[in-house]
Amino acid sequence: MKLLVAAVGRWRGGPERALFDHYVGRLKGGLAVIEVEERRPLPVAERKAREAELLLAQLPPGAFVVALDEHGEAWGSERLARELDQRRLEARPAAVFAIGGADGHGEALLARADRKLALGVMTWPHMLVRGLIAEQLYRAQCISGGHPYHRS
Repeated sequence: MKLLVAAVGRWRGGPERALFDHYVGRLKGGLAVIEVEERRPLPVAERKAREAELLLAQLPPGAFVVALDEHGEAWGSERLARELDQRRLEARPAAVFAIGGADGHGEALLARADRKLALGVMTWPHMLVRGLIAEQLYRAQCISGGHPYHRS
């Protein structure tokens, strides 16, 4: 199963990128990044709808979609590993972790999401979230494979 991050916004380099690259280098099969951007100055609701449209257009058919959303569930690493293992058993072609823009996801993306995941109650910089997701995906692989990286 292919792993993807679909994000609103573009990389700017820096330590967040180094963190992401570090964990992607450890992941078996890697982690692809899809970036979309709406540069027009639109009202918030229109911008969120447009960003959702752009993200949805990039999703592989049949993908398991996890929307990172402040109102989502908080999962432990073991839950993430179980969710991914289950999607592999279902022969899903991809698992996509969608990161919205500054104002969050549009309704269409949230409606398409199979799960909504919160990374806690704090707000995180979106570029740092990419690194956090990469680390958690690596950790999930280690959990599923019985590797000692994850010690609970």
